[in-house]
Amino acid sequence: GPLSERRLMDVRLGELPAWLATCNFSPQGLLGGVRKAWSSYYDKYINVKRGGPAGISMLLAGYCLLSYGWNYQHIKCHRWRKYH
Repeated sequence: GPLSERRLMDVRLGELPAWLATCNFSPQGLLGGVRKAWSSYYDKYINVKRGGPAGISMLLAGYCLLSYGWNYQHIKCHRWRKYH
């Protein structure tokens, strides 16, 4: 099919710049991409007939990593302080 209708995992490395040029980077386009990614994640891991804790635990692990990344500078400076 056309390059603009392919998913990221179906694009070859040489076609990546042309594929990125066809993407919609407006705020509405980015919001639509986030909405589509969330709905596919929700359908794959959370909204299943025989689901387990995998989807929720992946979401919580992502939140923990993101929170650690945001606070890394504070944690790094705090680590080198001496306690007397």
